[in-house]
Amino acid sequence: MSRINPIIQFLAILIVALGLAFIVHIAVLNSSALPQFENLIVLSYVVNCLLAATIFVALYIFRKSLKNQIGFLFMGGSFLKFIFFFILFYPTYKADGDMSRLEFAAFFIPYGISLIVETVFTAKMLKKLY
Repeated sequence: MSRINPIIQFLAILIVALGLAFIVHIAVLNSSALPQFENLIVLSYVVNCLLAATIFVALYIFRKSLKNQIGFLFMGGSFLKFIFFFILFYPTYKADGDMSRLEFAAFFIPYGISLIVETVFTAKMLKKLY
């Protein structure tokens, strides 16, 4: 029986997890009579998904040649995500001088979900290397 490619498996779980989170996030906003598609929520989910996918694929590609540096590369990926946050989202969120809870949630819910999926798959990948 053939095994599913870890990259395909990662992408499938990441997309499903973020997709479900997005649906729940929008439903909660809707049920609370809050604006659903403001605070760059769609861009946030898309950017976090793309960054998580890029980071994991890069880690997977270099898993053997740089296996002793995977942890540093993983942390560098998190740093890259924060750079994107400060370039793409922070100026809009701080435009009124205050970052609301809705703005915070719009970015950090998909960030957290992506980070959890990345961490689990990176740990599994490292387990297989040693």
